[in-house]
Amino acid sequence: MPEYGKLVILINPRGKRYLRRVVEGEDMHGNDGIIAMSDIAAADFGTEVRSTKGVPYRVLEPTIHDLVRGVKRQTQVIYPKDIGYICMRLGVGPGRTIVEAGSGSGSLTLALSWFAGPTGRIYTHEAREEFMKLARRNLDWAGLGENVTLIHRDIAEGFDVTGADALFLDVRTPWEYLDNAVKAVKSGAMLGFLLPTVAQVSQLLHGLERGPFDEIEVSEILVRRWKPVADRLRPEDRMIAHTGFLVFARHQERSADWDSFRKLGTRERKQEAARQERLGLGGDGEAGGVDDADFVE
Repeated sequence: MPEYGKLVILINPRGKRYLRRVVEGEDMHGNDGIIAMSDIAAADFGTEVRSTKGVPYRVLEPTIHDLVRGVKRQTQVIYPKDIGYICMRLGVGPGRTIVEAGSGSGSLTLALSWFAGPTGRIYTHEAREEFMKLARRNLDWAGLGENVTLIHRDIAEGFDVTGADALFLDVRTPWEYLDNAVKAVKSGAMLGFLLPTVAQVSQLLHGLERGPFDEIEVSEILVRRWKPVADRLRPEDRMIAHTGFLVFARHQERSADWDSFRKLGTRERKQEAARQERLGLGGDGEAGGVDDADFVE
């Protein structure tokens, strides 16, 4: 049963969803009549309560997906479809220390807190005080955040953490903070970035290729729902398409010995030579010392 003070999802037969806090005496009023809060508090999750007009409402326990979607917003938030992949790529979980910058409205912070659990630690940095306070309010609203430390700080001055297991930046110019990011995480840690435009991604890639980073990935998450009708299965007319580019990289020092054992094809050797030329290393296109015959494309 929903405890007083907890959040609950109410759904009417038309599919309208309401996220409400169970507060004694604060009955829910709407076009379908009044639903007594005492009835909601007495109902088991998965059962129904009825309004004064006899309309049934299902009573459900909110998921992390519901909580992320329900935060109060003053900034563009990260979508659940992206958050799930971010948490997987960063390895967010119990006992892990995760650094975030660009708290914004706190949608990702909320999810990081939930996935990390009581033994994980989240350190989120925000340069604007009003956004930091909003993130704190959203965490409190969701009943999360005991494992979160909010830091009012411009990350140009560095992060307030060292030796973290992973780091995520949701800032406009993340390439400007790569040196500070490296100082905040342990060797081998994963770093993630969210950027809205191709130009920003390109700028970040130029920064990452200077090192010390490896396993670089650029991706986007698209979700297309299908109409769940067994005999007329087809995609819905609208989809949640591009919301931003996700970039991931591992903090990894390069070594000449490692590079000498890499197997590179013709295209890869040209890319490596171009990279070295951009970095002023005078690449000769023979990184890895591999002949064309040694690699089948």
